[in-house]
Amino acid sequence: MEIRQLRHFMAVVNEGGFTAAARAELIVQSALSASIRNLERELGADLFDRTGRRVVLTEAGRALVPQARALLAGAEAARQAVAAVTGLERGRVAIGTIQTLTSVDLPAELAAFHGAFPGVQVSVRDATVDELTDALRAGELDLAYLAPDARELPEGLTVHATWHEELVLITAPGHRLAGAGRVRISDLAEEPFVDFRAGTGLETAVRRLAAHCGLRRRITCDVTQAGLLVELVRAGIGVAFVPRPIGERAGLPCVTVRQPEPGRTVVLAGRGARPRNPAAAALLDHLMAASAGHLTDASEARPPRLRGAAPAAAGRRGGRRPAAG
Repeated sequence: MEIRQLRHFMAVVNEGGFTAAARAELIVQSALSASIRNLERELGADLFDRTGRRVVLTEAGRALVPQARALLAGAEAARQAVAAVTGLERGRVAIGTIQTLTSVDLPAELAAFHGAFPGVQVSVRDATVDELTDALRAGELDLAYLAPDARELPEGLTVHATWHEELVLITAPGHRLAGAGRVRISDLAEEPFVDFRAGTGLETAVRRLAAHCGLRRRITCDVTQAGLLVELVRAGIGVAFVPRPIGERAGLPCVTVRQPEPGRTVVLAGRGARPRNPAAAALLDHLMAASAGHLTDASEARPPRLRGAAPAAAGRRGGRRPAAG
């Protein structure tokens, strides 16, 4: 059994299929499939049920997942120990992000980090808040941008920085509210909505806002991609709440909502006060330096209480350029 085979196995688990896993591992699908078959042959059991359209773990596969995670974490710890003494000439760091991140221009910051540490491989995963949190706790991610809203993050996770993002209502250009400038929540009672699937940070924030204001939204379409949500709104299927930079970047009317003004909290989180992975520590230092002066005061943002977490960094209210996706 090889570490490479376990990494390929976990890639299929995390990506949900062989094609996406091969793309994530930067190998051809036939090579990844052969690697998994060899692992199954060595273990004497099928790890995936390939009879349907979706790749599903077998009982043997489910039993392997926690063991594979532990072995890969041990191998990564060994690599990190070497990287620590080689001055980050090589290394690997994994960062997660919510899809609708706008507080940080993550592509630009990762490009700048790559310029400083060209030998460090950066892995980026976008997923729901729960999936990112689980991956962070399991050691699959070193850092993650989360939108935990009012929920409490698990013990052991530390908030390194906090931002407050304004949410606005976006509409089609010819919509009756397109030129309104400001609306009340009560003005939206008859409007059809486009929304994200349940579990995303944005969907949770909007659902809590609607419940707090007694707004019963009629969801005409739910999606998993920010780009598709914007285009559906543009086509007139419904309106949607998004962070202001997403609406402005799309060129759609952005209507300010009052009574109350909607927003959400975004945090950069990790395990412990300082990443043990030298590459992750270097990336954290870079992201914190790049965000200096653009962070939200913790008392103003009212971020969720985190058991065992360090205080969020403080600064003036604001945000950086919007990130893609």
